[in-house]
Amino acid sequence: MNRYILPLSMLGTAVGGAVLLKDFVAGGACPSKATIPGKTVIVTGANTGIGKQTALELAKRGGNIILACRDLEKCEAAARDIRGETLNHRVNAWRLDLASLKSIREFAAKINAEEEHVHVLVNNAAVMRCPHWTTEDGFEMQLGVNHLGHFLLTNLLLDKLKASAPSRIINLSSLAHVAGHIDFDDLNWEKRKYDTKAAYCQSKLAVVLFTKELSRRLQGTGVTVNALHPGVARTELGRHTGMHSSAFSSFTLGPIFWLLVKSPQLAAQPSTYLAVAEELEGVSGKYFDGLREKAPAPEAEDEEMWTPAMLTILLRYTERQPTILCQMPTVPREGPGGGGTKDGPTL
Repeated sequence: MNRYILPLSMLGTAVGGAVLLKDFVAGGACPSKATIPGKTVIVTGANTGIGKQTALELAKRGGNIILACRDLEKCEAAARDIRGETLNHRVNAWRLDLASLKSIREFAAKINAEEEHVHVLVNNAAVMRCPHWTTEDGFEMQLGVNHLGHFLLTNLLLDKLKASAPSRIINLSSLAHVAGHIDFDDLNWEKRKYDTKAAYCQSKLAVVLFTKELSRRLQGTGVTVNALHPGVARTELGRHTGMHSSAFSSFTLGPIFWLLVKSPQLAAQPSTYLAVAEELEGVSGKYFDGLREKAPAPEAEDEEMWTPAMLTILLRYTERQPTILCQMPTVPREGPGGGGTKDGPTL
């Protein structure tokens, strides 16, 4: 009997250590206990995964939650699930297709007409490493959905967010932004062989750049905007990667994924934290890796990405829908010479 004690003890220690390491890697639960009774929250892509869990967490805290999804049937099913689990009946499903500028405008017009306030906008929806698809308006799908769709939606809701201040915008980016590079000469991958991974990284870098520029332009309005990497989660987002397409890859990579990959519930904690934490009141233009603020990639800090030339570049891709380049007030920016302003779109 004694000969089994040491191996069993070692096995128990190893299992316990692995569980503790997984909890550390996952980042833990939202540390804030703040509630948001009566506050209106929009979560895009909320019928599944991180978006649904974020909506669930915020519904538990008393929010008036609007699930904004492309598939209205799945969205309504998710809303029913959340209402049933939280007993919060202020959870509703609205249709929003971020791959359609027409749908985005219709959704925003309805929000502006029917909702008195919007206190929190969680730009969560995304597509990852899909084939070379294009949106209804001809944009490369990953840039179109992950960034341009949310860009237009946010701009169209800005007046409502300002009127509801203090209010918050939360943009879900990804650690993948560190490998991103924005090719302004070929945003739509019309001149190069399509690289699905590079296109995803480009879209997520654009999200961080947008966050930082929008924060600068919203100074003094009471509206804050931050970006975050929620962590790698077990969701439908990775369905195009082929990572689990074979039994061999699932078997060999299984232990690594168990350690590094979060549940949707844990991956929703950073979004929840940025939406409710009282200690983050007034914090804006930051990038969070999970629950911790972190410096983004150097290219995401490059303020020279935002110049008047951006207008000309983007108009090349928006001739059919030029109003996507919503004009926002410019603010002074101190330059090396001690003055000056910066104009142009937010992207």
